Amino acid sequence: MSQLVITRHGQSAWNLENRFTGWVDVDITAQGEQEALAAGKKLKGFHFDCAFTSNLKRAQRTLDIILKEIGQENIPVTKDEALNERHYGDLQGANKAETAAKYSEEQVHIWRRSFDVAPPNGESLKDTADRVIPYFDLHIAPLLQQGRNIIISAHGNSLRALIMHIEKLSPEEILKVELPTGQPMLYELDSNLAIQSKRNL
Repeated sequence: MSQLVITRHGQSAWNLENRFTGWVDVDITAQGEQEALAAGKKLKGFHFDCAFTSNLKRAQRTLDIILKEIGQENIPVTKDEALNERHYGDLQGANKAETAAKYSEEQVHIWRRSFDVAPPNGESLKDTADRVIPYFDLHIAPLLQQGRNIIISAHGNSLRALIMHIEKLSPEEILKVELPTGQPMLYELDSNLAIQSKRNL
């Protein structure tokens, strides 16, 4: 049996400003630091063999705060852009309300909540899944199958792609999944990666 904890990064500066962030490398806010600290407190008593995160500092800083809080700063940490947030293309940096006024609320809703429709020059959730899932299968799944305990600090959409894969959800089902910032989720998995239990911490 292995444990997999996934957590979305704490509130970022552009979460606060209601902007499309994507691959823009903004940091977490003071509230985001507190969310990461609270996540660490919930994970006291857990032991992780290794950690994975994206190439973006908001996920890395969240992970750093969690690992410091639980006294496991020395475990191996792998950073890879395969776990980056969905790329929002031409929308990156734009305020979400202003974008809705420019393109229509309906169009922005389609970009944000459809599975396979990408914003201009950006990625759909399907595109994000097409890089997250092979990375997970190649680098993370074998460790879980060996009984290792792993924590992943990443992003709303890269983690939704991962949840879809682990829980075997349909494109329609994953669109209803919301991930709050700084909220760890625990999966207990058998050697075939079948879910034995799942809970928010």
